[in-house]
Amino acid sequence: MNILVTGVAGFIGYHLAKRLLSDGNTVYGIDNLSTYYDVGLKKDRLAQLQPEAGFTYQFLDISDRASVLHLFQTQTFDAIVHLAAQAGVRHSLKDPWTYIDSNLTGFVNILEGCRLQTVQHLVFASSSSVYGANTKVPFSTQDNVDYPVSLYAASKRSCELIAHTYSHLYAIPVTGLRFFTVYGPWGRPDMAYFKFVQAISNNQPIEVYNFGQMSRDFTYIDDIVEGIVRVLHHPPQQPVMAEFQAPNAPQSQARYKLYNIGNHHPVELLYFIEVVEKALGKTAEKRLLPMQAGDVHTTYADVAELMQDVGFQPATPIETGIAQFVQWYRAYYGES
Repeated sequence: MNILVTGVAGFIGYHLAKRLLSDGNTVYGIDNLSTYYDVGLKKDRLAQLQPEAGFTYQFLDISDRASVLHLFQTQTFDAIVHLAAQAGVRHSLKDPWTYIDSNLTGFVNILEGCRLQTVQHLVFASSSSVYGANTKVPFSTQDNVDYPVSLYAASKRSCELIAHTYSHLYAIPVTGLRFFTVYGPWGRPDMAYFKFVQAISNNQPIEVYNFGQMSRDFTYIDDIVEGIVRVLHHPPQQPVMAEFQAPNAPQSQARYKLYNIGNHHPVELLYFIEVVEKALGKTAEKRLLPMQAGDVHTTYADVAELMQDVGFQPATPIETGIAQFVQWYRAYYGES
């Protein structure tokens, strides 16, 4: 297959592109190398991909309508994995416009591109943050998600609704994936696990929010990529009549599906820090702070539908995943 991967210089995009190429696909990757975090890291990811046979990279900002239109007029894709987005819950409090430009305008531009050619499947990244103020766990794709607590979450939920509309109107097979706290080698420096390893390695204190009384469904990058690949080859059929559908819920006739991809095993933050300390062989100095605006207490994925439909559920233990990240971190930054 010839697959378009947006956000290819990003954490997930990089790992996915490597996997798709190793499976014998060709990958056309686009990225605008946003300065949200270290551009050098993004360029280094690209440098790993560019020697690969079958890989093409184009610098492109998905919020630029004319550029996206030109892309779809000059290139043909069998499938698309849309990962490009402005990430980060806390950053959305400082720069809301970036989330509108990238996550909403950019996504509509990609969807409009899908109307120009017959795409076998569009897979796009959503987020566990859409569950917002929900207190019932584990989180199910059948749960109501109308109460996001950050603009980032609201933008991702909006993308889900817009994607369903395009699928309904134009018969585009679309699948949205709600990722749960992705971590691993080549990860994002703005994520807590990266900050913890960096700070502890440099004998600096770490900031622990809600006084450590939080838990996250940490999901290792290899599990995320495996989930994406399996879903990519499993476009939703029409009509969607899942046995998981809540009683009396509206029945969508669109070729549209949502899945959680999470480790379905929440880890308490203080235990997570212990795992990082053990991997580093150093003890953290903790700065206990109250909950930040936009954060949630717990994330916990129900992955029953993913398991039923594609036969896969993430299972990498946090101890294994963090050890792999620390090994990469030390090699990349030249630390012992």
